[in-house]
Amino acid sequence: MLINSDFEVPAPVEKVWDYLLDVPRMAPNLPGTELTEVLDENSYKGRVTIKMGPVSMRFAGDVEIVERDEANHKAVINAAGADERGRGQAAMVLTATLAKAAGGTKVNIAQDLQVSGAAAQYGRGMITDVTNVLVQQFSRNAAEDIPRWLRGEERAAGQVSSASGLGIGLTAAMTALKRVFWRFFGSNTRRRAAMGRS
Repeated sequence: MLINSDFEVPAPVEKVWDYLLDVPRMAPNLPGTELTEVLDENSYKGRVTIKMGPVSMRFAGDVEIVERDEANHKAVINAAGADERGRGQAAMVLTATLAKAAGGTKVNIAQDLQVSGAAAQYGRGMITDVTNVLVQQFSRNAAEDIPRWLRGEERAAGQVSSASGLGIGLTAAMTALKRVFWRFFGSNTRRRAAMGRS
């Protein structure tokens, strides 16, 4: 499934580009992510813990930067992993494209995500909602961390890198409820408008 999202960071494109490719510094901003090994500047091993409904899953796998297009500020990252309890697998091709924005840099992210096993039972809607919540949290964390990185400072003490399953689940559930709410009332409004014209 393809999931598109975007966010803005108050920093110049060139600096955001360098930051996003500094994987050991950038990765902990994504909730639930733990970098376990740096193989080289393009290859890494890590874990991602995510809560999807009542199921908490921990994926261990490999991440590789397969394209660095500095002229167009576009990076392509392949990631694949398996749940450590054998309940499923996930693979993703993530394409990040940076562009100048009024307040700094706009980051567009396209995620081509494939999941199997326990996570797949929740369907596209729930997976998309949870992914969007994670991207929003990542963007807030990155926006706070980039100025420190530019000044050569260490990551802020106490910065939480683990995903709050309850918080993510509640936010994703609220997003899903809003979607259902607007579909229901939107369809009823259109139905009443159509009846009024007849």
